[in-house]
Amino acid sequence: MFGRSKDETTARAVEEYPAGKKDHPTPRRKESEAANKRPLVPDDRRQAAKDARAKDKTKRDVEYKAMLTGDEKHMPARDAGPIKRFIRDYVDSRFNLGAFFLPLAVVFLIFAFVMQYLGSAAFLMVTVVLYVYLIAVIIDSVVMWFGLKRTLTAKFGPSSTRGNLMYGVLRATQLPRTRLPRPQVKRGGVPVQPKEPKA
Repeated sequence: MFGRSKDETTARAVEEYPAGKKDHPTPRRKESEAANKRPLVPDDRRQAAKDARAKDKTKRDVEYKAMLTGDEKHMPARDAGPIKRFIRDYVDSRFNLGAFFLPLAVVFLIFAFVMQYLGSAAFLMVTVVLYVYLIAVIIDSVVMWFGLKRTLTAKFGPSSTRGNLMYGVLRATQLPRTRLPRPQVKRGGVPVQPKEPKA
């Protein structure tokens, strides 16, 4: 009985793998598992760490160069994609009051230090000017927010605004020369025009 069972198994194997279709025996389970096993800890930890740092540095260098040149293929994940590109163009093409708030705040602190010797009237005047500018920055940011939201919805659909509007607001608070990725549209230029939504 055992001999007949073995013959039948061999016959089935010949039918499943006819000559010319398979030129090597099926590896055993232990052999497959052993081939797939990799050491969790490399033999040379220092060399492995050095290789990892070199790889990370190369990746960062490529991403930084892409942010300077506008290379979309090698952008970091947070800046990649047509939606992020359009937001950057939209923000860079307009004049944003928020871009100059931080430099003015630094100037205000310097004036505050100096004007404590000039009298309270001068200090009060500078403080009022700063608060008026802050209110103007907030109004300008709200206007940009709704304009960007409307344009994104028209071009990419309603879901494109999730998490992306704040990306535009934060970019608008940076000086144009310090923005990364570098602006690809000049101030007053025209960003990528949205396509008409399909009916």
